[in-house]
Amino acid sequence: MAKKKKKEETPKVNPELDGFKMNIDSFGEISSSFPIDKINEFLNKNVEDKKLKDRDDLDEIKKDKKK
Repeated sequence: MAKKKKKEETPKVNPELDGFKMNIDSFGEISSSFPIDKINEFLNKNVEDKKLKDRDDLDEIKKDKKK
């Protein structure tokens, strides 16, 4: 019985991350098509940090960054 080949589909992504691809080679090294700084910037804007959501001073920190 022959193995089925996996289809190369492009996943639905946010327009800011269009063209983003990650690969893991045989040594476990992760390579990405985007620089880490750009990925971190996107995550900071769009994902709430669960560890920091209960902090009272978080709103003040966010206001200082926007200035």
